[in-house]
Amino acid sequence: MAKCPVCGADSEGKFCEYCGASMTETQSAGSAGNAPAEDYGSEPEVGKEEYGNEPEVAKEDYGSSSEPKVTKTMEQTDKKCPSCGGTLMFDPETGGMLCSFCGFTKELPKPEQNTAMEELDFESAKNRASFDWGQKMKTVICQQCGGETVYDALETADCCPFCGSTSVMPVDDESDVMAPGGVVPFAISQEKAAQLFKSWIGHKWFAPSDAKKSCSAKDINGVYLPYWTYDSDTTSPYSARIGFDERVKRGDHYETVTKWRQTSGVYSEFIDDYTVFASKKSDNNPYIKSVSQFDFTKLRPYSPDVVAGFSAERYSVGLDEGWDNAKKGINQRLSSNIRADIKKKTRCDRVDRLQFSTMYDNITFKYLLAPIWLASYKYKDQIYNIVINGQTGKVGGKAPISALKVIIFILIILAIIILFYFVFGRN
Repeated sequence: MAKCPVCGADSEGKFCEYCGASMTETQSAGSAGNAPAEDYGSEPEVGKEEYGNEPEVAKEDYGSSSEPKVTKTMEQTDKKCPSCGGTLMFDPETGGMLCSFCGFTKELPKPEQNTAMEELDFESAKNRASFDWGQKMKTVICQQCGGETVYDALETADCCPFCGSTSVMPVDDESDVMAPGGVVPFAISQEKAAQLFKSWIGHKWFAPSDAKKSCSAKDINGVYLPYWTYDSDTTSPYSARIGFDERVKRGDHYETVTKWRQTSGVYSEFIDDYTVFASKKSDNNPYIKSVSQFDFTKLRPYSPDVVAGFSAERYSVGLDEGWDNAKKGINQRLSSNIRADIKKKTRCDRVDRLQFSTMYDNITFKYLLAPIWLASYKYKDQIYNIVINGQTGKVGGKAPISALKVIIFILIILAIIILFYFVFGRN
């Protein structure tokens, strides 16, 4: 372990894993290679709006009526490879950090076993509001090269477009925004996601052959999207009409006759981790919700290391709006479960005219980031979006249809029908 001559951090290897400088460098911090000139040993508190001279950014260029906020990437996310100086990123296959240039790996601490993530009380939560994309911008200063990039205020992670360094922005520097409590890490690599896409579209019979070759691994981007999960005890008084079927002979045939009677009762169910997608930006992509089923037993406490190398997004659907959306889905689930419970208890054949109201108690929630691979490809001037669950590998999307393949299929079916007629029809 030696002290970096540029930033003063303790590091191992040929290059400093914090600033990327050579550990044998004798220059001062102010003149060292491509290291930023700031003194990171005395870096100002995260969340401060001033870091020297604030860059000039035209207001009208970003659709915002206020100046973008200036912030810096979190120091612990700009990890450099001690062997070659490249940027370390999270590796879904090993669950550790990986240098894509020389293959150096670094293990991350394993989450403690038998420890569940804390559920937060819904009623006592302070930050409940929703947010709109494009209303606020922020200028992010890269910790590695000093480059400045303008992001939407709700983005929390990306890669620096100048040097490729991982850029994870502070997630708790706003008093009105909640920080994520946990992360579902990527378990599917980019290459594996590309294979899943190829397999998915390969099973689409009518998809054009050109379309099946148009999306590669480099076209697939990983992003951590925001989700709310809600737990609640539910109590639902209900009334319904139940029917019992009987077979009755009418003349020379039998008919089904249903005898109806009223019933009522109270149904109770604990709702565990009901998941709500918390983004308005990506809400127009219907396939995200279709693949948003995650194994929350694999949750890890939020750490900048886990999101390093991927894009990440803060919630724009607030806690209250998320709960309203959750109740709509929970209501549909309860309706189905109450019907099933009535059939089980009364042994009836039908349930009709079900009416119920639900009381929610002991409501708790979690704010999480979960992994999604996003891809899009163009076929005949139309864009097709593909979504892949970064944990389970479930694929959602729409594939183009080849008119030629459809016509050929129809002709084959007609030929089979005609052949069947000539062979068997005349007899």
